Amino acid sequence: MSDMSKKLIIFDTTLRDGEQSPGASMTREEKVRIAKSLEKMKVDIIEAGFPIASQGDFESVKAVAEAIKDSTVCGLARALDKDIDRAGEALKNANRARIHTFIATSPIHMKMKLRMEPDAVIEQAVAAVKRARKYTDDVEFSPEDAGRSDLDFLCRILEAVIDAGATTLNIPDTVGYNVPDQFGKLIHSLRENIPNSDKAIFSVHCHNDLGLAVANSLSAVMNGARQVECTINGLGERAGNASLEEVVMAVKTRQDIFKCDTSIATQFIVPTSRLVSGITGFAVQPNKAIVGANAFAHESGIHQDGVLKNRETYEIMRAEDVGWAANRMVLGKHSGRNAFKTRMKELGTTFETEEALNKAFGRFKTLADKKHEIFDNDLQSLVTEASQNMVNEFVKLRSVKVCSETGEVPNAIVTLSINGEEQVGESVGSGVVDATFKAIETVISSDSELQLYSVNAITSGTDAQGEVTVRLEKAGRIVNGQGADIDIVIASAKAYVNALNKLLTPYDKAHPQQGDV
Repeated sequence: MSDMSKKLIIFDTTLRDGEQSPGASMTREEKVRIAKSLEKMKVDIIEAGFPIASQGDFESVKAVAEAIKDSTVCGLARALDKDIDRAGEALKNANRARIHTFIATSPIHMKMKLRMEPDAVIEQAVAAVKRARKYTDDVEFSPEDAGRSDLDFLCRILEAVIDAGATTLNIPDTVGYNVPDQFGKLIHSLRENIPNSDKAIFSVHCHNDLGLAVANSLSAVMNGARQVECTINGLGERAGNASLEEVVMAVKTRQDIFKCDTSIATQFIVPTSRLVSGITGFAVQPNKAIVGANAFAHESGIHQDGVLKNRETYEIMRAEDVGWAANRMVLGKHSGRNAFKTRMKELGTTFETEEALNKAFGRFKTLADKKHEIFDNDLQSLVTEASQNMVNEFVKLRSVKVCSETGEVPNAIVTLSINGEEQVGESVGSGVVDATFKAIETVISSDSELQLYSVNAITSGTDAQGEVTVRLEKAGRIVNGQGADIDIVIASAKAYVNALNKLLTPYDKAHPQQGDV
């Protein structure tokens, strides 16, 4: 590959590594929705999952591979025949497919985890790449924990896998241990010391344990890396991964520094960020770069004055370039289906059937009866809530009645439908939400532990919908539930029931760290 390549390839792993965040597991339908949004954003490669991990993961990768036409769809596989064959099967209907195989190369991983000698690790890596080539010419290889691996050994194994047919070499900082100067020098050294390095694209996959994932990725780009692996909102296990939006906009904004650029349609960054946040239940912090609610807000009078006179005094990017725009939808309860459908399409949501459109329009009308002004965020919330409700609904919320009075103990009565049979639960609590959750538990008895209760206003104003995220844990399994409503108690009940339905759904996913690079 040319050292002077001006294309920076964006490899998104939200659906694979991002899903490893506790509670961030996505359904097949949710993965397809996110994948379509990534494709619309012109992401080059979408890592759809780890097919060997479970039947559910296999089906999700297969569904994404069949739904996506423009982006390359990638499946992860350990350097094992069964993993590679499973990935190949999941990707067989993809328009463009990539297999990403990996094996650990640091001394501690080879000794303590693999219990293999270095020469045997090289032999297995080469065999894996050759097997993957039977399914696709696009093969990526990662030396897991490269950031703590011996340089000479890295050069040996990478030279060997290039000869075996690997076209992309991904250098992961698996545990987020590196610092920018060190990591950039590593990429430079590998490119300089591997004889056949010009035959492959160098990639990086950085974790954010020290808050340096984006900085390390950009340092690598400045030293010749031409693919960055990242996630929307920096989602990922532990402290997360390099944030796609930050990498893309840093390169785009500082073209005086970076001698390459991406093909990303940046105007879809914010809508995609909201979609991922809505589906996973991981809220974006207000001061998050690019996609946070305060990213383009100016409180200081001096700043406000400067921006009014000339935007570039304090803004290095245009808000509209990343998808921020006036988000008020001039529709109300008298608006028709066509106007609703048109606006939803503008926001990136299309309906595959008339029935789906009618149901969504019905939810819109119900909301419009309660809320005078409808915002784009309200519409996106409707779609997210519909997606959340696609899980098996063993439990359905029928009604909630609460009583809260100064000096009295709050009380809640909840009516649920359990497999079609209505049951009523009642309880008191320290507040109406606590009482509501306890009332639900008198019926369900899930024996789960509430780990997180979070409320975010979807829009501004006292009539704003509240979006509630509930995180439950049971026997090591963690799920997120979401609900939205103008009444925060009802939104809370919806979120709790949504989480319970996920807990009650059979789940066979392997431990996520089996696929950690």
